[in-house]
Amino acid sequence: MLMASKDTAEPDIITRALARNRLGVPSVVFFGVAGAAPLTVIIGSISTIYAVVGNTAVPLVYLVVAGILSIFTVGFVAMSRHIVNSGAFYSYISHGLGRVLGVAAAFVALPAYSLMQIGLFGLFGVVASGVLGGLGITVSWFVCALVAWGIVAILGQLWVDLSGKVLGVLLVLEIAVVLIYDTVMVANPADGAVSFSSLAPAQLATPEVVAMMVLAIAGFVGFEATVVLSEEAKDPKKTIARATHWSVILAGLLCGVSAWAMSVGAGPGQVVAQARGQQTDMVFKLVEPHVPEALISVGYVLFMTSIFAALLAFHAAVSRYQFALGREGVLPRLWGYTNPRTGAPVVGSVTQSLLALIVIVLYRIGGADPLVYLFAWLTVVGGLGVLILMWSCSAAVIAFFARNRRKETVWRTRIAPILAFLLLSIILAATVIGLGDLLQVKEGSIFHWVFSAAYLVFGIVGGIWALIMRMGRPEVYAMIGRGTERSIMDSPIPKRPHAHPDPFSAQLPSIR
Repeated sequence: MLMASKDTAEPDIITRALARNRLGVPSVVFFGVAGAAPLTVIIGSISTIYAVVGNTAVPLVYLVVAGILSIFTVGFVAMSRHIVNSGAFYSYISHGLGRVLGVAAAFVALPAYSLMQIGLFGLFGVVASGVLGGLGITVSWFVCALVAWGIVAILGQLWVDLSGKVLGVLLVLEIAVVLIYDTVMVANPADGAVSFSSLAPAQLATPEVVAMMVLAIAGFVGFEATVVLSEEAKDPKKTIARATHWSVILAGLLCGVSAWAMSVGAGPGQVVAQARGQQTDMVFKLVEPHVPEALISVGYVLFMTSIFAALLAFHAAVSRYQFALGREGVLPRLWGYTNPRTGAPVVGSVTQSLLALIVIVLYRIGGADPLVYLFAWLTVVGGLGVLILMWSCSAAVIAFFARNRRKETVWRTRIAPILAFLLLSIILAATVIGLGDLLQVKEGSIFHWVFSAAYLVFGIVGGIWALIMRMGRPEVYAMIGRGTERSIMDSPIPKRPHAHPDPFSAQLPSIR
C-alpha cells in the first residue's frame, strides 16, 4: 500500500512518500558529517594538499572554507524552513530561479552526486585491500569494492534510521580516533614546542591560497545532503537547519584542528616534506612512536569505515534526488515510489547500485588505477558539480526571499546569501580554470575543460526537458520543485483545450 493515511480518499502524489519522522538532529548530522568523511579528508586530502601545494597554511585554509560554507548555510537552511523537499538543490533553485533552471540543476545534481559516490568505491577497495593485507589476507581492490557495494545496496533498501544508526556508530568511533591522534601529535611537537605559525593570517596573502581552497572545499562536500533527508526528519524545519549548521562546524573544526596538529607533530618546516614522502601514511607515522600498535591498526580500520560511511551517505542522497524527480514527473513515475515497508526510494536506490556496479566492473576490466582514475577523478569532477549547485542555490535564495516576504532576518535573506554567492563565484571560477591541474593532466589535454562542458550540456538538456514539459504536460510542469509542500504551490496549472487527461496529473492535488 502506498497510501499516506487511511483517510485519504484517492491516490495522491504526496502519498508516494519517504518514511516520515524517522530522523532526529543527531541522525541527520551523522549523514552530513559522514558524507564529508572527516577521517578520510584528514588522512588523505590534507596530507595531499600539504604535498602538492607545498604551503603550510592548510589549517587556516580549512577554517576559512568552513567559514565560507557556514555563510552559505545561513541562507540555505533559511530556505529549508519554508521548503521541505528531498530534492534539495533542485527544489530550492526551482522556487528561487524558476522551474526551467530547477530542472537544469537536477540534471547537474544527478551525475555529480552519483560520481562522488561511485568514486569512493575505488578508495575503499584500495584501503580495504591494504588493511586485509596487513592481516595476511590477500584480496584485490575489486573484491573489496564489490563487498562494500553489496552492503550499501542492501542498506539502501532498508529503513533510513538503520543507516543513520550505522553511520552514528562509525562516526563516533571515527571522531574519537581523530581526537586521540590530534592530542598525541600536539603533545609531541617535532620542534620541542607547540607552534601556531600555520595559523598565521598573513599566510592567506600567498598566491596558492585559492588553489588550496578549491582542494579544501571538496573535503566538505556531503554536508549539504542533510536537506535531502528533510522529508524523513522529525520536525524538519528545525531539525534540518540545526543539523546542517552542526555538520559544517564539526567537519570544519575536525579538519582545521587536525591539519594544525599535523604541522605541530611534523614541525612547520618539515610538514610538506613528510607529506610528500609518507602521503596517506603521514598521520599514522607521526603518532606511531607514541601509541600502542593496536591503536594504529584501529585507525586504519576506521579509515576504511569512514569511506564506507561516505558511500552510504552519498547513496542515500542520490537515490532521494531520483525519488523527488520521479514523484514530480521529471523522471518516469516509477522512480517516485518507495518501499511500502521501509519507506526507502526503491528504484532510485537500485538505479544507483546498478550504475555503480557497471562502473566498478568497467574499471576492473580496463585495468585503470582505482585511486587515480576512479577515486580522484570521479570525486573531483563530482565535487565540481556540487560546487555549481551551491553557487546556483545562493542565487536562488536571494531571488526567493526577494519575492517572498517571510519571517527571516536580513542577514539570512540578503547579506549572507549575497556574500556566499560572491565567495563561491571566486572558488567556482578557480575550480573551472584549474580543473586540469587538480586532475594532474598534461597541458592541452581535453580534460582541462571537457567535464565543465559536460555539466553545461547536462544543464542545457535539463532546461530543454523542462520547456518540453511546460508545452506538453503543463499540469506536471506546475508541480516541479513542489514536493509535499502544498502551501507554496502558488502557480495555477495551465489548461490545455481538448487535451486528454494525463493519468499522472489525475493524482495531483489542486494547487489553485
